[in-house]
Amino acid sequence: MASDRWHSSGSSEDGDEGEPIASLPVGHAQDIDLADDDHFHDECGVFGIWGHSDAAAATALGLHALQHRGQEAAGIVSYDGEHFHSHKALGLVGDNFGSGSVIRTLPGSVAVGHVRYSTTGGTVVRNIQPLFADFEFGGMTLAHNGNLTNALALRKALVRRGAIFHSTTDTETIIHLVATSHYSTVVDRLIDAMRQLDGTYSLVAITRRKLIGMRDPYGVRPLVLGRLAGAYILASETCALDIIGAQFVRDIEPGEIVVIDDQGLRSVRPFARVPRRFCIFEYIYFARPDSTIDGRNVYEIRRRIGAELARENGVDADIVVPVPDSGVPAAIGYAHESGIPFELGIIRNHYVGRTFIEPSQKIRLLGVRLKHNANAARLKDKRVILVDDSIVRGTTSVKIVEMVRNAGASEVHLRISSPPTTHSCFYGIDTPDREELLAATRSIEQMASFIGVDSLAYISINGLYRAVGEIGRDMIRPQFCDACFTGDYPIRLTDQIDAEPAERQLSLLEEVP
Repeated sequence: MASDRWHSSGSSEDGDEGEPIASLPVGHAQDIDLADDDHFHDECGVFGIWGHSDAAAATALGLHALQHRGQEAAGIVSYDGEHFHSHKALGLVGDNFGSGSVIRTLPGSVAVGHVRYSTTGGTVVRNIQPLFADFEFGGMTLAHNGNLTNALALRKALVRRGAIFHSTTDTETIIHLVATSHYSTVVDRLIDAMRQLDGTYSLVAITRRKLIGMRDPYGVRPLVLGRLAGAYILASETCALDIIGAQFVRDIEPGEIVVIDDQGLRSVRPFARVPRRFCIFEYIYFARPDSTIDGRNVYEIRRRIGAELARENGVDADIVVPVPDSGVPAAIGYAHESGIPFELGIIRNHYVGRTFIEPSQKIRLLGVRLKHNANAARLKDKRVILVDDSIVRGTTSVKIVEMVRNAGASEVHLRISSPPTTHSCFYGIDTPDREELLAATRSIEQMASFIGVDSLAYISINGLYRAVGEIGRDMIRPQFCDACFTGDYPIRLTDQIDAEPAERQLSLLEEVP
């Protein structure tokens, strides 16, 4: 594991001067998840803490609770009053931060951490966050969840002005915008940078004297505030507060910046108000079921989605079976509403993790069975309702349905707890190009035939909105971002509209992970 040492110097009127050294170990080769090729991936998770004697250890635990939001890489940067210290590596949090010897290399009472699944930039060490940089005012490190939709255009302009980029992640654009800002204070420079950005972000940053959190004006990605004794915590979800025994205080509001220092917390709202458009897929799949976001418990919403699905798309059957784990709460709601017994007809192997087996085609065909196995004793001669959260390309659904039929099911009906995914996401979720999305190119009947089920049905968009507590979808001012279902993108897609495909290659360097 290699490391670099970065030196920081400079001063500013707000006191963020002279953070001298950051030690930056880097990671190891990435492994391969064979059973997860046909699922949405969970963008990123962020965690920051101020005023805790074991800040790095608390951050590692927080990232462990946020592991579902990104499994490719993890990083923590701490600050001990004199130096920044960093440890970043490819792989899971537990594999990289599970030893006391690693945590001891991250001293200090302030820390920020990040778990990553790449939405822009590849899976290589130079893209692992938090990113650190030296500025005129001193050092700063930041972690970002979301996706900047004009990062390529900004990057090209910055490069023309002489900027040198070291990564291919859109987050580095923020670093350069802060560096070139003519404002004096760190907060003003960040505000200046964010005014130039399109896209989504929940961002956590630390300087020598501040922990800063900010959320984009639409509030597409989550960010919450917590307290633990005298410490402040910022995290993507409340489950990251629970694991360290912290108390949930509130959600960071869309467009809000919170600045935490030795004097306490202050809030700044520098951006014009726009309609809130939180990502509705967080409730369907991405957020952990035990999290609460904007006052809504995720598990309870998924149960209500299942109940709505049963009311809209009932069918005669003997058992309701979830595709674990993400389909379980909706299947419970479906079973309760329909009166059809709930059964664990598919068992998930929670210990398969990620495998180093070379992914030959023959092994790829076994991928689903590495993670799921049919419980034949409960499926034989039964009319089965399978409940899953979404269909992407449909390849995993084909294998699961085949597995259930081979276990003896007499009928298989597939019910999906989201509307058809017909459009790609450009706001921080890794989705295929639109032509690869099954629902974008086929009718419901064609999809049912392709997957091999007796019937296929999705929850309606209005049914989904009812499940999250709305009367229905407001067609004029939608209450959530639902672009992956409707194609209604609330934030301009500058790079998708203006850039040619050849221009989207960000680096000529081929790096072995």
